[in-house]
Amino acid sequence: MQEEGRRKWEENQRVINRMLDSITALNRKYDQGIGALGARWGLHSEEAFRNGLKGILEDFFDVKVIHVLEYDDEGMVFGRPDQIELDLIIKNGLLIIAELKSSMSKSDMYAFARKVEFYKKRHHREPDRMMVISPMVEPQAKKVAEELGIHVYSYVEDVDEELLKGEADEEPTKSGA
Repeated sequence: MQEEGRRKWEENQRVINRMLDSITALNRKYDQGIGALGARWGLHSEEAFRNGLKGILEDFFDVKVIHVLEYDDEGMVFGRPDQIELDLIIKNGLLIIAELKSSMSKSDMYAFARKVEFYKKRHHREPDRMMVISPMVEPQAKKVAEELGIHVYSYVEDVDEELLKGEADEEPTKSGA
């Protein structure tokens, strides 16, 4: 009787272990699927924002927006030859180099700075401003951006409370109609 109980217990353990393996495999599959969906969403969001920015600036403000794809033969940016992607905003000789990304880490910020250096070296042109536009910027990335002189435009909750308070205290400007 005792042997029969031990055998049933071992069989139950095998069934439980198979179920746990199945659950683990499904969990991994769903995590990968959600990650892939998020990556696609990020790429589509970046492109939609880029198109919207281009349309507004070019149609209403006589600003040229250029999406640049160039090849870094020397591996200056990523340590090996690779394609480099930048967005340029140009008006009356003013050059802004922008990075539009769904999220920015510390390493992404350094990569952007290297992309700007690549552009400067290749085109012999110093940008008037470097800017990152992203809804998610890691706190460490913000510190790097500040050190490198990169202006960051991010999610509204990331805006400094003191800055908001200062703007609220200012008198609104009146414009003639």
